[in-house]
Amino acid sequence: MPAEQTTVGLFDRRAWRAHRDRAARLGRMTGGAVDFLHDEVAERLIDRLDLIRREFALALDLGARRGPLARALAARPGSRGVVAAEPGAGFLRGAAGLRVAADPELLPFGAASFDLIASTLVLHWTSDLPGALAQLRRALKPDGLLLAALLGGATLIELRTAFFEAELAEEGGVSPRVSPSVGLGDGAALLQRAGFALPVADSEAITVSYPDLLALLRDLRGMGETNALAARRRGGLRRATLARAAAIYRERFGDAQGRIPATFEIVFLCGWAPHPAQPQPLPRGSATARLADAVRPRR
Repeated sequence: MPAEQTTVGLFDRRAWRAHRDRAARLGRMTGGAVDFLHDEVAERLIDRLDLIRREFALALDLGARRGPLARALAARPGSRGVVAAEPGAGFLRGAAGLRVAADPELLPFGAASFDLIASTLVLHWTSDLPGALAQLRRALKPDGLLLAALLGGATLIELRTAFFEAELAEEGGVSPRVSPSVGLGDGAALLQRAGFALPVADSEAITVSYPDLLALLRDLRGMGETNALAARRRGGLRRATLARAAAIYRERFGDAQGRIPATFEIVFLCGWAPHPAQPQPLPRGSATARLADAVRPRR
C-alpha cells in the first residue's frame, strides 16, 4: 500500500500495525507480561457475557492479539467456531485456529456471518467509529450480539496532563498525542446510530501503579498503544520535555512512595442486531398514566 494511503483519516494505519507487530515481538520475549491490561479486559468481557443466558455458535474475536478471548469463547457451551481477526501480522503468526487479517475499519466479512462479535481494545483505533460499528452490525446475524471494550476519554489523563504542561514549558506548543475517545454518554447513542437494538454502555476504571514515567512508557510500547495519529510530530521526544513531564507527573500525581498511577477508562458497549422477537418500545401516545402524576411529591 502506498505511503500516502496509510495516513488518510485520523490514524496512520501503517504505523499502527507496526506498533502491534512490535508489541507481538515484545510479548514473545516477555511471555506476554505486557498484555495484562488486554487480558484483564478480556476477562471482564467474558464476565458480562456470562450474564446472558444464550449460546453463540459462531463468534468473531476482533483484535485478537494472542488469542485469550478467542480461547475463552471457544470453550463456551454451544460454540462451534471462533474466528480470530487481527490487523497485526506479528500476532497472527502466533495465533491458533481460524485466523483472518482484518482491520476494524474495513471488515472482510459478509452480512449475517456471526452470532457473536466480541472485541477487546481495538475499536478506539478507528477513524470512523460509527462506520465501524455499522459494519459490525451488518456482519451479525439477526439477534446477534456485539460486546466490545475500548479505551475511553479519561484514559491516561495523568500522562496527558504531564506532557501537555511539559511541552508548553519546554517547546512553547503542544503536539498531537491524544486520540479522540468515545465518552460513556455517547456509547449507547453510537450503537443506536449504527442500527443496534437494545444498546447499553457502561465504563470501568483500571488504575495501574508504576515506579516512574519511563516504566509506563515501556508498557505502552509493549501493549502497542503508543501514538499513531497521522498528524503526530515525527522524530524523537526531547530529553528536556521528557524530564519535565516526569517531574510534573511525580509531583502532581505521585504517592508517598514515589510511585505514579496510570488510569485506563474502559468503555463497554453492548448491542443486538435487530430481530422481530426482541422487546419493542410501545407506540407513542399509548401510555395510560401521566409521568407528572408518577413523580408528583407526596403531601
